[in-house]
Amino acid sequence: MPPPSGIELQPGAQGLDFANYFVSYGYLYHQKDMLQDRGRMTAYRNAILQNASCFEGKVVLDVGAGSGVLSIWAAMAGAKRVYAVEATSMAQHARRLVQQNGVQDVVVVLEGYMEAQELPEKVDLIVSEWMGYFLLREAMYDSVLAARDKWLKPGGAMYPSHAFLRMAPLCSALYGSRLAEFDEEVSQWGEFSSWMLDGNGINVNGLTGFFAREQQEYLLQSAQWCQLRQSEVIGDEFSVSEFDLHTTTTKELASFSTSFRSVISEDALLNAFGGWFDTDFNGSAAEPAPKPVTLTTAPESATHWAQQVFLVHPPLLVEVGDTLEGIVKVARQKLNHRLLWVQLTLTHSRAGVGQVGPERTLNFRID
Repeated sequence: MPPPSGIELQPGAQGLDFANYFVSYGYLYHQKDMLQDRGRMTAYRNAILQNASCFEGKVVLDVGAGSGVLSIWAAMAGAKRVYAVEATSMAQHARRLVQQNGVQDVVVVLEGYMEAQELPEKVDLIVSEWMGYFLLREAMYDSVLAARDKWLKPGGAMYPSHAFLRMAPLCSALYGSRLAEFDEEVSQWGEFSSWMLDGNGINVNGLTGFFAREQQEYLLQSAQWCQLRQSEVIGDEFSVSEFDLHTTTTKELASFSTSFRSVISEDALLNAFGGWFDTDFNGSAAEPAPKPVTLTTAPESATHWAQQVFLVHPPLLVEVGDTLEGIVKVARQKLNHRLLWVQLTLTHSRAGVGQVGPERTLNFRID
C-alpha cells in the first residue's frame, strides 16, 4: 500500500465531494455532536471572548461557519462586522440563530463555497474550526488558506494561529480486540467457503487470501478512532509537524515527512502508535492575544476528535530505555484528497545490543 504521489480530482469531483463530505454538515445532529464537545467549545469561546480586545471594532470572517456559533461569539466580543460563510444549507439555521441571539446587524451569513464568495471588504481576523481526525483529514483547511490569501489584511490574525501534530508509542487495548475481530472474520470465511462448496457446488478458495488481505487492511492497517488513556502511552511523544497558520501553504499540508525518536518508558508490548493534535490561539505577531488558549486532543482529553490509533502488527516486545527511530510520512490519498495515508518506517534499538530485528515499514489509511 504505497502512499500516493499527488492529488487527482476527476471530472465531476466537485459534486461528488459535496455529496460525500459537505452534505453531512447540513444536518443538525452532526452540528450537535460538535457543539456538545465541551473541550472544543470552551477553547473557542475563551479564545474569542477572553481576547475581546482583538475583535472589538474588527471585521471577521468565519470559514465553514456551520450553525454560526463562532460568528455569534465574535459579534459578542465587539466585532464591527462578521461574514459567516457556510457551504451547506446549515447556513439557513445559522441565520435563525444569529437573529435569535440579536446579532443580525453584525453577522452576515453567506451560503456557498468559500472559494466562490466575493466579500465587500478585506477582513482583520479569520476564525474557523477546520480540524479533522489526525488534524488534516477532511482537508477543510484548503478553504481557510484560500480565504486567508484572498481576504485577510496584512498583519491580520488567524484563530487558531498554530497547529501541532503529535504521535507516541502505545500498548493499546484496542490491538487485542481488532486482532480478535480479524481472526473471527477469517474463520467465518472458512465456514462460508465450505458452505459454498458443499451446498452450492462453487469453490471460492481462490479468494481466501484476497479476503484475508482485505480484512487485514481494514482492521489492522486502517487508523482507528479511540479515546486513549495516558497509561497506554509507553514512550516519548514526538512531533510529526508544526504549522504556523498565517504562513503555511496547501502544498505543505498535502504531503510531508519528518524523522522521529522515542525512548520507551516501560517494559511492554508495543502494538500501536497514537496520533493527536493541538491548536493554539495566539493571535498574530502584529496583535498577540492577551490570553492565549490551547485546544488539545491528547490522550484523556475528551473531545469528539479523540485520537487516531495505528496498530503495529505483529507487535514488538520493548524494554525500558529502548529507542524507536524512523520517519513518518503523511500524504493525501490519491483518489480522495480529503483522506490520508500515513507511513511509519522504524527501527528498534536496545543499549548493549544494537538494532533489534529488521527495519519495518507500516502503511495506514485514515478514511
